[in-house]
Amino acid sequence: MNFIKTVSAAVLLLSAFTASAKTEKKIEIIPYPTSVEYIKGGDFKVPGSQLYIDPALDSVSRLAVYRLSDRLSCSTGKISPVVVGLSSASAAPKKDFVFLLDKPIAPESYTLTVNGKSAVVRASDSHGFLYSVQTILQLLPAEVYGKTPVKGLKWSIPSIVIKDTPRFGYRGMHLDCSRHFWTVEETKKYLDIMAVYKLNTFHWHLTDDQGWRVEIKKYPRLTEVGALRAGTCIKRNFSSHDGILYGGYYTQEQMKEVVAYAKGLGITVIPEIDLPGHMLGVLAAYPELGCTGGPYEVWTRWGVSKDVLCPGKGQMFTFLEDVFDELCEIFPSEYIHIGGDECPKDRWEKCPDCQALIKSLGIVADSTHTAEQYLQNYVTKRVQDYLAGKGRKIIGWDEILEGKLGEGATVMAWRYGDACVKSTGMGFPTILTPTTYCYFDFYQSDKEGRVQEPYAIGGELPIEKVYGFEPNELITDEASRKNILGVQANLWTEYILTPEHLEYMLLPRLAALSEIQWCPEGSKDFERLKASLDKHFKIYDILGFTANHRIQGNPGLPGAKYLGE
Repeated sequence: MNFIKTVSAAVLLLSAFTASAKTEKKIEIIPYPTSVEYIKGGDFKVPGSQLYIDPALDSVSRLAVYRLSDRLSCSTGKISPVVVGLSSASAAPKKDFVFLLDKPIAPESYTLTVNGKSAVVRASDSHGFLYSVQTILQLLPAEVYGKTPVKGLKWSIPSIVIKDTPRFGYRGMHLDCSRHFWTVEETKKYLDIMAVYKLNTFHWHLTDDQGWRVEIKKYPRLTEVGALRAGTCIKRNFSSHDGILYGGYYTQEQMKEVVAYAKGLGITVIPEIDLPGHMLGVLAAYPELGCTGGPYEVWTRWGVSKDVLCPGKGQMFTFLEDVFDELCEIFPSEYIHIGGDECPKDRWEKCPDCQALIKSLGIVADSTHTAEQYLQNYVTKRVQDYLAGKGRKIIGWDEILEGKLGEGATVMAWRYGDACVKSTGMGFPTILTPTTYCYFDFYQSDKEGRVQEPYAIGGELPIEKVYGFEPNELITDEASRKNILGVQANLWTEYILTPEHLEYMLLPRLAALSEIQWCPEGSKDFERLKASLDKHFKIYDILGFTANHRIQGNPGLPGAKYLGE
């Protein structure tokens, strides 16, 4: 008899687990929430529901709710109006959305409680409300992202309690617009898909050897000359180019437009002015800022130029300060990215002005670093101090660790391994963006599969490998782990010419990245993510994005020329 009871209990337990698993498959949210609990109460039917807003919500939070209202009204065909003036969930009519300010909830976090009568969101800031809206949208059919009503679908949400909070405070995505230029509208579209996946930082790489993309009113030749290159090399044939004039830049008003648009999505824009290397766009326009005086030209090839800014010339610092004066009026971000990577010292070693500065500063080489490396430390610290006077902090690529980095700097570790360990171990706030896992300009297939992929810079980074990144895997010291601010992926665009190709390199790897940034350590599940991607590919289609469908057995970019390696 006891055996029969035990078996029956086991069967019931297995049945309950199976039913729960079947229910969970319906929840195709990326990044997956921190906590998901299914409760009794039936489904909450969405069409025609009203959206009640706590009057204490700020303008960005309200905008998120109004956008949700538009999505629901448009897709279901029944108006879902927004009502302002609610201060408690109990005061809301049945079968409605309720958005309540709840100060004890952690920043960027939210709770969503859904039953057959209502869907109640609680958050303490605009980010929490923005992310709750993204979750609500992903709980509904993919057609909620469309522009026309769709009948015959199950426009309802199961009874569920979601408690959600991000693992990292910095969740970034980078875009290089120097090698190839992206319009304001293309940039906004990039921000849109970042918002779907709850990223909060857009790293905008605005300048490099191949083009200066920022209007600086005090230096008009930066955009008259520095924004244009005579042509672009084909593949890796660096000795020639296609002869087609290429360029573009953003006016200050356009950059402010992008910043405002991003703010409405809960995204901070961090601009990058790469210095003292990667500066041929500047030197072509103002050759007096280089060691040799030129002539220089905006580079038509890729790689690392030996021609860099000359710190031995005092006007170099005047130039940088003037640029940052105008830049800080456009970008309100706490951080300004100053690059610092791949700066050859060849010109400095032979430049009398640089050598004189080294001598006057008392810089001496030692067994670990050259005098010229310490000179770059001086440049970094001087820019850092200037920006600190404007209330800003610097981020630099991990080369800024060479020599002696000033306290208060933040390191972006792109060289996987020692750089990540060194930066966090030295106590510097660190953003992890290793090439091994986070460089989205790499191929998305193995060597055999590349015949179906457009030409890329190299490397191999399929979505499975992206998803396998664990930020703590190299950094074992607990104190060092506390210095990890977050994770970012980079999308360099040497070989990316069109918006379709850009999106193809981004998606669906961005979905995998978002779970590294958001989900608690040890909670990722690639099979769950993969099952959810079927719905997300449909979302991409509805929103007009091009994606790589290799994971569905259909690789390749439609209409692309497969140039091979």
